[in-house]
Amino acid sequence: MKRFAVAGLAVLLMGAAPASDDYQSLLTRLHITSVRGGADGMNPKAPNFANFDEARAGTYTLPDPLTLANGKAVTTPDSWWTKRRPEIAALFETEVYGRLPANIPPVHWQATGAEVPNRTVKAITTHFVGHIGADPAHKVDIAMDLTLPASHEKPVPVMIVLTWHGPWDNAPVPPGQGADWRDQILAAGWGYAEYIPTTVQADDPNKLNEGVIGLVNKGAPRPLDQWGALRAWAWGVSRVIDLLATDKRVDAKRIGVAGHSRYGKAALVAMAFEPRLAIGYISSSGAGGAKLLRRNFGETLENLAGDGEHHWMAGNFVAYAGPKTAHDLPVDAHELIALVAPRPLFISAGIGDGTKPMEDGWADQRGMFLATVAAGPVYRLLGAGDLGTDQMPPVGTEVTKGALAWRQHPFGHTMQPNWTAFLSYAKTQLTSAPQK
Repeated sequence: MKRFAVAGLAVLLMGAAPASDDYQSLLTRLHITSVRGGADGMNPKAPNFANFDEARAGTYTLPDPLTLANGKAVTTPDSWWTKRRPEIAALFETEVYGRLPANIPPVHWQATGAEVPNRTVKAITTHFVGHIGADPAHKVDIAMDLTLPASHEKPVPVMIVLTWHGPWDNAPVPPGQGADWRDQILAAGWGYAEYIPTTVQADDPNKLNEGVIGLVNKGAPRPLDQWGALRAWAWGVSRVIDLLATDKRVDAKRIGVAGHSRYGKAALVAMAFEPRLAIGYISSSGAGGAKLLRRNFGETLENLAGDGEHHWMAGNFVAYAGPKTAHDLPVDAHELIALVAPRPLFISAGIGDGTKPMEDGWADQRGMFLATVAAGPVYRLLGAGDLGTDQMPPVGTEVTKGALAWRQHPFGHTMQPNWTAFLSYAKTQLTSAPQK
């Protein structure tokens, strides 16, 4: 453990280096004198080694998504849409992911070229850049590639896939994991948009004065209730939709989003706040995504609220690592999933052979499943099917009885192996325009 001073305050972090300027500023403005360190998922001998024992996951009471702040029950869809849903969304904005500022500049999209990619189905890829801001010294350029089947008689559905666009994105798919996800999408007659979130906002706690967050705030610290990187990345999804909606080759009523790991978190946030998205594939999103934060398993709230990850979240979220706790959160992941209702949502996870705790349990697969179950009452109220079970199925078993779906694959921390199951599920779900 290391202790350091923050504007006259003594702050304790597990094994931390000196805090970033933004983190110091947050602690000072939140009047926090100490924070709890996050879990260590790598070193079993560490005193703060993450819990991977289900017996020690703890007990908790989840907020009821169908009970208003005044204690009254939500019993009709109208009450959900006009009263309860706005309450939950507002809490996620102020306490968890942050609100969007009012003065975000518009995005001006520019096509920068096209090519025929080397795919099993003939397709055309168009490269786009979305320009934000007029000042060359402070502009932000969103990178996105749109790939559509070369032959199609009518507009096609499109999946917006949050991607790193690194060498690992184009590595050969190991045996047993199906064809490359791009080939699977094209074979289904769909298209895909590869969107790079870090071109909107860097995944770096030291760069909140840059990117779209820095642009809007002119490099000054963000307000405590303003957006972090996850909300900014999700905002970028909405701007991609703006562009796709103008393309006559795209079926604007059947645009979905997919993301893995931290991009799974962002994709779920996008689904919650962007009603134009018709379907979501959320892979191994863990803490800050589909995992219940009240569970002590794998990555914890304290990890999210620490200096290394706090930039994903609203500034107010840091307070839940000290003096508040996860049990003080007014919302949890099941209510984030509930904000998606009644649209179809495929929650996915991967698990390995049990020899790598960081890979096999860090994202808390069971915590994501339980959150999906707990969102079920809202889906049922709105006339959409829930999972149909509260028992976690064996690895490799699909649960796709309703609008909510679940599957866990045995290939570790990757989203590739569940694309086949997702696309099969999506074809059955997207038979009509999404509901309200």
